Amino acid sequence: MHGLARELGERLRIIELNVNEAIGARARAVYSNDKVAAIILLNAAGSEVYRTEGKLPRTGQVREKLAKIEASSQ
Repeated sequence: MHGLARELGERLRIIELNVNEAIGARARAVYSNDKVAAIILLNAAGSEVYRTEGKLPRTGQVREKLAKIEASSQ
């Protein structure tokens, strides 16, 4: 995720949360994710557009998904 943050940090906001801390536990409850780790992409309106839980995909896979989401919103 750090590489993704460096690469795309100007285009999106990446927030890493620890589910063992209060804010991370609240986010886990709000987004109902069952597994750690999780990537949840939200659009500008706050609607979920992508989710993966458990074993995280490679950065390239997340980048590809993000490109498809951006293309479909234009």
